[in-house]
Amino acid sequence: MSTVKLVDEHTKHPKVKAVFDDIKATKKIDRVPNIWRALATNPDHLELCWTRLKAIMQPGKVDLLTKEIIALAVSVTNSCRYCINSHTAAVQKLGLSTEALGEVLAVVGLFNQMNKLADAYQVEPDILPKVE
Repeated sequence: MSTVKLVDEHTKHPKVKAVFDDIKATKKIDRVPNIWRALATNPDHLELCWTRLKAIMQPGKVDLLTKEIIALAVSVTNSCRYCINSHTAAVQKLGLSTEALGEVLAVVGLFNQMNKLADAYQVEPDILPKVE
């Protein structure tokens, strides 16, 4: 259950209405997802989060499927049930098969474990990225 009353997606608040309309148009969807309705309780924060998401989650040097896979991996790592469902739906919509999803989740699980082990053993880094 949400900790705030979700803002009605037919709100008359001008800033919220503009963001909600942009969300629906950009994502080509008919309804505003609950996360945005919760964020709309603070219209400035809603606008900031939406603007950042639009700027970052567009194809660039990294394609959208890869970005959504990363978002899914972070969501799994942070145990965000809402985000896991949202980003799983997104990667499926972008064509990721059930088998490939299983591989992604296996990588997430493996590296969450390996990260914890490296931290637990307090291993000093000895393989470093190249600095250009």
